[in-house]
Amino acid sequence: MDYQQMLLSKNGLATLNLSREFLKYSIGSKIPTVTDLSEKCSLARGTIQNSIKFLQTNNAIRLEARGHLGTFLVSKNTRILLEFAGITSIVGAMPLPYSKKYEGFATGLIVAMENQYNIPASMAYMRGAINRIGMLLADRYDYAVVSKYAALEFMKKNKKILIVKSFGAHSYLSEHIVIFHDSEVNEIQNGMKIGIDVDSIDQKNLTEKVCAGKAVEFIQVDYSQILERVLSGDIDAAVWNKDEVTDKIVKINYITVDLQDVEDTEAVIVVSSEKPEIASLLKEIIDADTVMNIQKLVLEGKITPSY
Repeated sequence: MDYQQMLLSKNGLATLNLSREFLKYSIGSKIPTVTDLSEKCSLARGTIQNSIKFLQTNNAIRLEARGHLGTFLVSKNTRILLEFAGITSIVGAMPLPYSKKYEGFATGLIVAMENQYNIPASMAYMRGAINRIGMLLADRYDYAVVSKYAALEFMKKNKKILIVKSFGAHSYLSEHIVIFHDSEVNEIQNGMKIGIDVDSIDQKNLTEKVCAGKAVEFIQVDYSQILERVLSGDIDAAVWNKDEVTDKIVKINYITVDLQDVEDTEAVIVVSSEKPEIASLLKEIIDADTVMNIQKLVLEGKITPSY
């Protein structure tokens, strides 16, 4: 059955919109009235009714009217709904896998996203939570991996993203540290040149916190270049990810960034708040325990990372 050909009708747009609507409803839930759906989709009631009938005829959904209680979703075929909704792949964005922990997370996520609907999943890698969220909101990606800290900070000013999956403390990184060029220094001092990456919510905010009250010069540095530039003495200090120091066995002086919580160490998946159907799909197919178990095996060297 060529579902895409069926959508090339006057009811195609309504069918696409309603398919995405039904993807976010769980079986047994009450659905909106035809009038509500008509207003939500900005389509005529007759068009909505025809599309609902079309979805039922093609076994995408089964509804049950229960009198004054309303109409309920009795069953749904997610595979068919996905095709009607035009969702043929899932593409995410996460940090550059420069640490073993990131490699393990990427490997686990790819495995976890193998699903019963045969939707291909792929990943793009880019630095900076701001960049990843920006590409998500520009509709370039379906989801983004960021730290819980970055997600919550972004959501304080912008409600356009939702957290759909959390993976627990230290799933994103072990901890943040402040690295110093001078092996004798153990605190931020006046007059220092401090590396800061404004595209990284975590690194930028934590840098401003550890430098509070100090007369320092902030130097814009890409996150991937921070370690090299501190080692060379081009900058005096910077907030960094401890995992890269330990993974590469780099001899450098550092202190731990003392935080009251561990939100900066926890990985989360965020989606656009305008795409609840993607949120529902990711909640269904991604098992956090699977991701974490595979990350652990990669860190222990028991399996080779593959992403």
